[in-house]
Order: sequence, then structure tokens, then C-alpha cells
Amino acid sequence: MSITQQYLLDAYRAQQLGRPGPPAPGAHDWQVVREWRDHRQFRAVIAERPAHGRLRRALGRWLRPGRRATG
Repeated sequence: MSITQQYLLDAYRAQQLGRPGPPAPGAHDWQVVREWRDHRQFRAVIAERPAHGRLRRALGRWLRPGRRATG
């Protein structure tokens, strides 16, 4: 069963029981992404690593191996 079919079934059941319908699939995706990013930054701080700019620094080291990273 696809996500859309499950959503339609849940919406139909909610309507039959007089309850509010479920949120549409994907309605909270950006909230989940923000929470994941915040958690990743929190874990970096707890591990005493920089919380911002890690990917850019790593790519810079990979693209310019002879240059030393500062910071």
C-alpha cells in the first residue's frame, strides 16, 4: 500500500468516526529536517567539534590537499 493510499484510508476512517483527518503526507518534512540539523549540531558541540562549516572545510581540504586548514 502506498503512502497516498494509506492517507486516503485514514482520512476516510476519520471522517466516518467524526474525528479530524490526519495531516497530509510530507506536511512536516521541513520540521524534521530542521530538528535533525539541530540535533547534529548539538552532537558536534558535545563532542567538542565545530558545529558550523565542517563540510566546507572538509571539501576544501580534499580539493586543495597541499594547503593547510586554519581555524
